Amino acid sequence: MTDSNTGILFGDDRSNWIRLRTMILLRWAAIVGQLTAITVAQRMYGLQLELGLCYMAVGVSVIGNLIAIFVFPENKRLSETENFLMVLFDLLQLSFLLYLSGGLHNPFALLLLGPVTISAAVLAPRSTIVLAGTAIVIATLLTEFHLPLRTEQGFILRIPDVFVFGNWVALVIAIVFLSVYARSVTSEMHSMSDALAATQMALSREQKLTDLGGVIAAAAHELGTPLATIKLASAELIEELHDRDELREDAELIRQQADRCRDILRDMGRVGKDDLLLRQAPLVTVLQEAAEPHMSRGKTIHFQEGDHINDALQPSILRRPEVIHGLRNLIQNAVDFASANIWIETRWNDETISVRIVDDGRGFPSHLIGRIGDPFVKNRRADGRSRPEYEGMGLGLFIAKTLLERSGAELSFANGSNPDRPSKSSKQKRGAIVKVTWPRGRIDAKSVENISLTTGRNQPIEI
Repeated sequence: MTDSNTGILFGDDRSNWIRLRTMILLRWAAIVGQLTAITVAQRMYGLQLELGLCYMAVGVSVIGNLIAIFVFPENKRLSETENFLMVLFDLLQLSFLLYLSGGLHNPFALLLLGPVTISAAVLAPRSTIVLAGTAIVIATLLTEFHLPLRTEQGFILRIPDVFVFGNWVALVIAIVFLSVYARSVTSEMHSMSDALAATQMALSREQKLTDLGGVIAAAAHELGTPLATIKLASAELIEELHDRDELREDAELIRQQADRCRDILRDMGRVGKDDLLLRQAPLVTVLQEAAEPHMSRGKTIHFQEGDHINDALQPSILRRPEVIHGLRNLIQNAVDFASANIWIETRWNDETISVRIVDDGRGFPSHLIGRIGDPFVKNRRADGRSRPEYEGMGLGLFIAKTLLERSGAELSFANGSNPDRPSKSSKQKRGAIVKVTWPRGRIDAKSVENISLTTGRNQPIEI
């Protein structure tokens, strides 16, 4: 995956995804609600409000929206700073209205939670902390500093101090809790979305490579007829131009090039032909194909079959892109953290086909065993000595698990021994263990396609 793709998928600056139009619509809704509340409070309940100041506060929001509409394009994406300033403005504007209408004695004080929740969902943690802190400070000030609510008769509407204190405590708790809760939920949703996008990209890449063979075969087939026509026409021209050497040479050149194109297309057709031998392969052959990119990385990969298995009975499985790429990711993870050896063991019976990948590394951290396969979990002890090639993002095993489960497999993760206790022998299987098990009917080529191919060792032909 390129750096550009990584930046798109996994960037933390998600506030850049918010359109200005969305924030404008939310502010219009707030403006309508504020005007409605002011009107109802004055007309129906006769409350004496500082209408001039109230309408001025609402008018500032209206002016801000109009400026944003006429100055900026509707599809503008707001930056982190711009989003922060817009939410901060809405928080301060709402706080001013609460100051004019009783402070925490006003039941609408709970609306202070709105800007903080929006910030936790879309802005960076630093911005959320600043806004949450600002909201707590404002709520504290509003307990003492505010204009009282008065009726037409001049009575002051207020609630007992104990309830004011209770409202303040509830607001503070709600601000902190909702900030943490909204941040945690949205972060997990974004992580899962990013991980699934990365998985889809990996599968799409493998699928394109697989489909390329079919495209080549189709092209070879479709171009065969026009080339045959060109060859036939050039042969007729050669016969008719026997007394014109210059034109005859051109006709012969056309036929030669047509023959060359025919040979090229024939070779392409052989490479891209979607025959049974390309769609399936023996189990160990598929594993070797998956491990091939990591065979020369300084670690020894051992392929082992069950002792009770006869070579002639080795199953032939479907060469699906998700199977090969998923196994390749598991093998890569083992090679990254192994000390010197990786063992790939295969077993099968009438019901299941299983693959076990074992290494002699330090194994999985015990506290992460239950979370292995979740996105963005750094699943191994990744220090500079064990994995010097790169700093992983915790997606390798997630992609592998997702792709293999898509093919019908079940995965389990374990440690061969205590990962914190060094082994005396470098050949001991003491590290991480990953077991992949398929129901035989989901991956066995014979079961799926009702086709039987010989998969045992080649035997000499006796004459």
